[in-house]
Amino acid sequence: MNSTRFITLKMLALCVFSHGLCFAETSATFRTPAEEKIAAAKKAIEQKPQSADAQNALAMALTRRARETSDPSYYDQAGEVLKESLKLAPDNFEARRIETWIALGKHEFSRALDLARALSKSRPDDVLAYALLTDACVETGNYDEAEKAAQWALDMRPGEISGLTRAAYLRELFGDIQGSVDLMQSAYNKTAPSEVEDRAWILTQFAHLQLLSGKPDVAELALTDALKLFPGYHYALGNMVKVRTAQKRYDDAVTVARDFIQAAPHPENLFVLGETLTRAGKSDESKSAFADFEAKALAESEGTDNANRELVFYYVNHADKPADALRIAKSELARRQDIFTREAYAWALQANGEIKEAREEMEKALVIGIRDPLFFYHAGIIAQKNGDHQQAVKYLQESLKQAERSEVCDLASTALEQSQSITGKQ
Repeated sequence: MNSTRFITLKMLALCVFSHGLCFAETSATFRTPAEEKIAAAKKAIEQKPQSADAQNALAMALTRRARETSDPSYYDQAGEVLKESLKLAPDNFEARRIETWIALGKHEFSRALDLARALSKSRPDDVLAYALLTDACVETGNYDEAEKAAQWALDMRPGEISGLTRAAYLRELFGDIQGSVDLMQSAYNKTAPSEVEDRAWILTQFAHLQLLSGKPDVAELALTDALKLFPGYHYALGNMVKVRTAQKRYDDAVTVARDFIQAAPHPENLFVLGETLTRAGKSDESKSAFADFEAKALAESEGTDNANRELVFYYVNHADKPADALRIAKSELARRQDIFTREAYAWALQANGEIKEAREEMEKALVIGIRDPLFFYHAGIIAQKNGDHQQAVKYLQESLKQAERSEVCDLASTALEQSQSITGKQ
């Protein structure tokens, strides 16, 4: 690990830690940034009830509260506020921009893409419009268009936070982890100290990138400070589960996973709890968590905001229901063709013995350059089942090289030994 980079992250963490102490000491009366903005917008509406701008401010604050709490009902509230804004000022640009934001938050990605494209055409000098277009393109698998949109945003305003964070995510997807770290650090440096949730979110992204690089201890440092800034932050808790798993502290991972469920009681997070309980050897509790997960995930599987990818992995890895996995995977792929959905589809195909098709889909998932240990592990297993053990060795070695301490490192090591023993005999 580069020592200079470690010092930079450590100093960053110490800086955030000081803000976290301030937050914790005043938490009894503290209102989050979104709550502050909601209160200010409501006051503005009282003073100027015919102001579309005030309505837009309230709608935007509600979407921010949705991210703070992981409560999607705030998106519905924001949508109702936008109706009033559009009555006061039909087709006003800010309302349409927030409408796009809401569509993304509710995982209505195809609709969000149409809205974002219209926004960028009507206002080609608006950075946030292109940031939202980047988001919608990424979620639907339109990576070339996403890259162009992000680059346009950066060219217009090189230091704009919304452009920096989108470019950082694309760097990650394209396999440039260090480039992503650098862009996220630039975004962090430009984020006001008062924006504690935004800063906690960026720190959580730092942690995610460190996990991808096999550095859970560095990730823990960032997540600890994110939770100091914004106690109980659901994104940070979700990543802390991965940290504890990578550290093989399975009982601690269970404790954090339970906190995660309390903060964000969504089906996909129940799946995380089930897997964590399984690793901790708590089989009865894991069966209960998985049963709860399956029931709730199936109930929303036809909606846009669903846990279908988690359902695929549950049916393949835990429930031995490959046909159900493939049915769900095909349904989700019809909605969106991003690499994560393709990777889940490939995993369902291999479970059903459709190895050639699985390999083709896995190659489509890897082609943009992502460096994810799980992707490489799954690619290695699919190559094994295809009888190509030399390719399996390469993929499994990549999985371990990318992150020697990952959720799948033990599985990858075992599979690698199997393929190496076969290639050694050939």
